[in-house]
Amino acid sequence: MLTKRIIPCLDIKDGRTVKGVKFVDLRDAGDPVELAAAYAAQGADEIVLLDISATNEKRKTMAALVEKIAARINIPFTVGGGISSVEDVAPLLAAGADKVSINSSAVKHPELIDQLAKEFGSQFVVLAIDARKVGNQWIVHTHGGVVPTDRKLFSWAKEGQARGAGEILFTSMDHDGTKSGFALDPLQKLNELLSVPVIASGGAGHLFHFAEAFITGRADAALAAGVFHFGEIKIPELKLFLKSNNIPVRL
Repeated sequence: MLTKRIIPCLDIKDGRTVKGVKFVDLRDAGDPVELAAAYAAQGADEIVLLDISATNEKRKTMAALVEKIAARINIPFTVGGGISSVEDVAPLLAAGADKVSINSSAVKHPELIDQLAKEFGSQFVVLAIDARKVGNQWIVHTHGGVVPTDRKLFSWAKEGQARGAGEILFTSMDHDGTKSGFALDPLQKLNELLSVPVIASGGAGHLFHFAEAFITGRADAALAAGVFHFGEIKIPELKLFLKSNNIPVRL
């Protein structure tokens, strides 16, 4: 079994790390540069930075902040928010990003996935999908979870993979910030449908939630924010717990 990854997520608004519940009621969680450096030192496998208001504010992700973070960490670094063209990516690469995450722009222009994969390689492209359950369907939302679309989670994930996305980052909006655990059923189904890695996001509250994401949800990686930012879970403690439950992690 491949090593499972633990990924702290830095949601950025106005240059600060923020965290909310179900994508609203945001509160300050600290300086993103210092947080990223601390997580890298604690043994995080990757860092994800998402400029969560870039799309709504119609601006590009802050390359200067990316550069500051990249200078302080030695682990893979994914950056997303406001990326709507191949041209948007070069400054992020130059600033130190290893991968880019696209979400709203990919839903609006699916061919962007093809273009980025062709230009930079599939391993560089992460398709982020924010979805919530409406009736018996998981409906994709864009613009920081504000705008519902006519796309469904599973068919969109399959299309994203076919177009060249190298990873799928699935966030359950229903679970986000609730600390009630990850959305295990859709995670499991995504794993069955796809051949690319699936990152679980939304709902981490306890050590055992990560174990559930890997064992039941069969996720390849688990992403969390608030439990790390506010010191409720320490990454070294989490990895030792996972190791004790026979889940392969990098210590």
